Amino acid sequence: MGEFHAGTTFISDFLQVVMYVAGGLFVFCGKIDLADFTAFVLYIGVFLNPVRRIISFVEQYQNGMTGFKRFCEIMDASPEADTPGTVDIKNVRGDIEFDRVSFSYDDGKQVLHDISFSVGAGKTLALVGPSGGGKTTICHLIPRFYEVSSGAVRIDGRDIREFTRASLRRNIGIVAQDVFLFNSTIYDNIAYGRPDATREEVERAAKLANIDEFIKSLPDGYDTIVGERGVKLSGGQKQRVSIARVFLKNPPILILDEATSALDTATETAIQKSLEQLARGRTTIVVAHRLTTVRRADEILVITDEGIVERGTHDELIERGGLYASLWSVGNKEAE
Repeated sequence: MGEFHAGTTFISDFLQVVMYVAGGLFVFCGKIDLADFTAFVLYIGVFLNPVRRIISFVEQYQNGMTGFKRFCEIMDASPEADTPGTVDIKNVRGDIEFDRVSFSYDDGKQVLHDISFSVGAGKTLALVGPSGGGKTTICHLIPRFYEVSSGAVRIDGRDIREFTRASLRRNIGIVAQDVFLFNSTIYDNIAYGRPDATREEVERAAKLANIDEFIKSLPDGYDTIVGERGVKLSGGQKQRVSIARVFLKNPPILILDEATSALDTATETAIQKSLEQLARGRTTIVVAHRLTTVRRADEILVITDEGIVERGTHDELIERGGLYASLWSVGNKEAE
């Protein structure tokens, strides 16, 4: 549209320049008089106005058709459907196993290849490493936001494809890096974690997420409208609302994907203690670039484009002097 609009505008403006130059020469040479030249200028204006309206219509038509096509794509999309024979998952202990898992997008780009690891019930696993290694993709495979290309993901020894998606996701709590808030009240956004929760339970979850005092300082308190995607809240406040959702949901499996990335150091420290309390007795998978938040994990996996290149506890990886040790050194220098 930029090329089309610029091209048509150039032609129409160039036509006017030619008309003024030619008309001026004809008047100067006496071929036409000034009245004829004035009338011709007016005729050109009358001629160009419909052309400009056509250009504007073409642009509006293109925008409208683009939006209509996107609307049709959404309406025509097939909803997720469970395969016959799936059952609800119950009494989740939290053992998670990745058995030679590979994953590729529809365009053929492979993100994970032959990944294998396990997390015991109640343990904390940290995924660290450079961006683009597939850490977030691993987290998305557990609640079946993506389906594995090969291999299997198991919970309590059973393939997650044997369970219904709804029951699987009810037992998984996620705090993502990109927080989504609805254009509703803070209370509604927290209660989304468990719609049948009482107001006391919602407020208790907000206290655990260290956001209760801020909410009560607002004129409307918990009934404050946050705006589309939480536009009226800061990044840290939105993330704390999302953390409060997980506290309210109280799931046996937690996935923390850069859960404290938008928080300042003081708030991060306070929430980190709350998250450690929440993770106690639950299986937790933490994705983090701030290595100080994962040093207490039971096991740390260092993931790159080549897969899992290192694994062990914080002290073991530091002693090994590999990629994790270099990332830890760089993080400490940045902190200083």
